[in-house]
Amino acid sequence: MRAILGVVAMLVVLAIVGVLAMKQLRATGQIAGAAPSAAGGASEAVATTPAEQSRQLQQRLQSDVAAALAQGAASRAEDAQK
Repeated sequence: MRAILGVVAMLVVLAIVGVLAMKQLRATGQIAGAAPSAAGGASEAVATTPAEQSRQLQQRLQSDVAAALAQGAASRAEDAQK
């Protein structure tokens, strides 16, 4: 009985380690699979390296922040005119 529980426990641990390893390899792009996406945009080109993904994310965030600031400035200008 003890041996069976030991084998089952080892299989559970092996399964958990395997799942975590697959997630890590997918995240780094070393194996094919669905890589996680920050915005989930299907129209964006898929980056091949983590460095390229990082640059794309930084550019997207910079453009989003600039758009939000411009929208806020326009809103304040409208409020000032009223």
